[in-house]
Amino acid sequence: MDVSLPLPTPALPRESDYKPPLWLRNRHVQSFLGGSPFRRAHGARALARLGAITQEHLIDGGDGVRLHGLYSTLPGLRPRGLALLLHGWEGSTESSYMRTTAVHLLRRGFDVFRLNFRDHGDSHHLNEALFHSNRIDEVVHAACDIARRFWPEAGPQRPLVAAGYSLGGNFVLRLAVRATAAGLPLARVAAVCPVLDPAKTMLWMEERAPQVYLRYFEKKWRESLQRKRVLFPEQHNFDDATLRLRMRELTQWMVQRHTDFETLDRYFDGYSIAGDRLAALDVPADILTSADDPVIPVEDFHALVPAPAMTVEIARWGGHCGFLENGRLDGFAERWVAERLTGPAPIT
Repeated sequence: MDVSLPLPTPALPRESDYKPPLWLRNRHVQSFLGGSPFRRAHGARALARLGAITQEHLIDGGDGVRLHGLYSTLPGLRPRGLALLLHGWEGSTESSYMRTTAVHLLRRGFDVFRLNFRDHGDSHHLNEALFHSNRIDEVVHAACDIARRFWPEAGPQRPLVAAGYSLGGNFVLRLAVRATAAGLPLARVAAVCPVLDPAKTMLWMEERAPQVYLRYFEKKWRESLQRKRVLFPEQHNFDDATLRLRMRELTQWMVQRHTDFETLDRYFDGYSIAGDRLAALDVPADILTSADDPVIPVEDFHALVPAPAMTVEIARWGGHCGFLENGRLDGFAERWVAERLTGPAPIT
């Protein structure tokens, strides 16, 4: 008698599955290669090979705010869902992890919308006021606009999901906390190396991390501020001495002149998701970080108050948003995100 047995369901990847070769187990190699031009080109080639069609769109952030994003689809296929992707601070829709995550999601039948935060990518001209990390309301409004325009029939069979990296991971978790109240039909989120406690992260970079990381972010932010000054000279008439301030002092300058927060501590507290800030989370959320992240202290993740809908996985290696697997620069984190949000790839 011929009995056909069902194919086994492939297991979702876990942090324990990530075992890079010895030469890729250095946190700094991971972090720098992960965001290198080589890897951005790797993602661009993968999107091109896939035949994805990508279109630019302006998104409504509310109160006159306009945000820029890229909507990618595969021609001729009815999508299974829509994924919203959020980048890290001073990253963009074209960051390596954004491109490669989009490839994994498109392969699994999802359309992908990559959103630029205010003043990221080539969007500095769209809004006069500066970006800061407490601008969660405009991201929530933008997510609702994206869902309404590109995914009006979201539901269990055609879900809306979201993922973010680094500061984008912080934003996506705050988005999940606010989704129900905003009427956003968000089915699941995933975050890679999210910033949990901004005050501790700043102190960690100042005192514990190699200074090259702080210098990198300072350089990128100064370039962004210079672009705003050129575009809006009457609104942003700060001098070069301001741009030469170190990260903490420059952040304090920004907080005092361009936000409603009275102190730097209150500003950091405004977007912190540490401790019990995620305890009320009602959207399923998966978090992946690495024990050797040189930017974000891993003890913040051990101190998180668990929520029923949240899982936290801490890999032994990976650096900050690296998680590279081999010399081809394939990324474990992007595959992990795609499978967490959409289910495992089918066995062939």
